[in-house]
Amino acid sequence: MFRHTKLLQFEAKPEKPDAVYARKLQELIGGAFGEMTVTMQYLFQGWNCRIEGKYKDLIMDTATEEIGHVEMLATMVARLLEGAPATVTAEAVKDPVMAATIGGMDVQQAIVGGGGALPADSNGYPWNGKYIVASGNLLADFRANVAAEAQGRLQTARLYNMTDDPGVKAMLQFNLARDTVHQKQWLAAIEELQADGLEGDIAPGALLDEEDQTHNHTIWHLSDGPDGAKGASWTTGAGIEYLMDPEPLGGPGTAPKPDPALFGTYAPLQDAKGTAKGKAKELKNKLT
Repeated sequence: MFRHTKLLQFEAKPEKPDAVYARKLQELIGGAFGEMTVTMQYLFQGWNCRIEGKYKDLIMDTATEEIGHVEMLATMVARLLEGAPATVTAEAVKDPVMAATIGGMDVQQAIVGGGGALPADSNGYPWNGKYIVASGNLLADFRANVAAEAQGRLQTARLYNMTDDPGVKAMLQFNLARDTVHQKQWLAAIEELQADGLEGDIAPGALLDEEDQTHNHTIWHLSDGPDGAKGASWTTGAGIEYLMDPEPLGGPGTAPKPDPALFGTYAPLQDAKGTAKGKAKELKNKLT
């Protein structure tokens, strides 16, 4: 059961409207690493969690907070759009290029959202449920959560430097702080999972004896130069060997004969370059 408290978690009042910045803020709502993503990611992780108690509560507490972050951002977008599109359009038409894009604002916010936020990113691309990670393995999920919060904080930091509005900056300062603590909590939760004996270093901790033991401790050197092997923490420190001259282990990656009904181009004996016609063309190209 969820209850809606009719107060924002933090204030969302810009000093003045800014429809162009409202479009930019859409990334923090419906982008791949926006608040809708972490909201749904944590909700499904919590609902799928098989352990009642501290881990599930941590996930659900954070999920519920993230709903509030979506509300804050949606409120800020609506307030930044106050007076748009009429005022923005009037200003934009002074410049023909800007007029063509309605001053840089997202016209969908006016046409579809009625001057409000949308479940979409800053280019108007709809939010997608495929953005979320909720596997049921808490180690894998918590690591994904750290990455999601890191990317979200990175984008928030970039947007923080794209505005001078003190009201917007104050809200983003709060968001930055919450992204910081969420990264810390997931990192700490990973350590506690391991301390509780629920997970190890590798996710999942199964089939370690079944995997190919020759290839579970090597990094293939596939970049020019020797620099990769200089990373002590992922070589000697982690018990990993840098394989400097790796050789392919499989045969040619030849696709099978196509189904005739699919009309795939096919040469049964040799590739097209090896045919008489192909060789004649190659010779002609050399002569010319």
